[in-house]
Amino acid sequence: MIRAIVFDFDGLILDTEEPVYRSWVEVYEAHGQMLPFERWVQIVGSTTTEFHPQRHLEERLGRPLSQEVIDRRIGRRTEMILAQQVLPGILQYIDDATSLGLKLGVASSSTRDWVSGHLERLGILGRFGCVRCRDDVNNAKPAPDLYLAVLDCLGVSPSEALSIEDSPNGVIAAKRAGMLCVAIPNSITATLDLSRADLVLRSLSDVPLRDLLPQLDARASTL
Repeated sequence: MIRAIVFDFDGLILDTEEPVYRSWVEVYEAHGQMLPFERWVQIVGSTTTEFHPQRHLEERLGRPLSQEVIDRRIGRRTEMILAQQVLPGILQYIDDATSLGLKLGVASSSTRDWVSGHLERLGILGRFGCVRCRDDVNNAKPAPDLYLAVLDCLGVSPSEALSIEDSPNGVIAAKRAGMLCVAIPNSITATLDLSRADLVLRSLSDVPLRDLLPQLDARASTL
């Protein structure tokens, strides 16, 4: 029986993925270059890839980017993120999970300051019993470390927890941790392979939590 739900953050609770990507696209285009999408998606949900957009662009240009350009990109990213709302179905799932007595956690490959800062700004940081970020583990996703850290904090076993993810790296991390996983693709990850997830939904608002849990419990019993 599922006793806990562990959410990813970027691209799942809040669509930070599109603003981060778009802010880099704008920088590339301003310098007459194209940001290769196939390289970009390698870093979604992970920090282990060798691709780094700033270094890649600087190599293409043969010179470093100015601090003004870097600061302007960060400002543009922040502007776009602050315009975003919590993604559909998230708040309802948090409310329903709480009413069902389920424990809630967040496992993110981003920094603690980034994740906690946005969760606090959105007014939902206190809804989660445990938040673990890349600062807290040796290996970020697709390694299982983040999920295992959250499960240990919440006091539940992998078989008792559901992960909700948006990226292949996140799905792999959850499955390596031994958890059930539901994938919710966003605008960046919609074309990526999420087939390792136990279920892929267009949005959490498509299936109420009370309807989803029996499906997953039935699936878990056959594993």
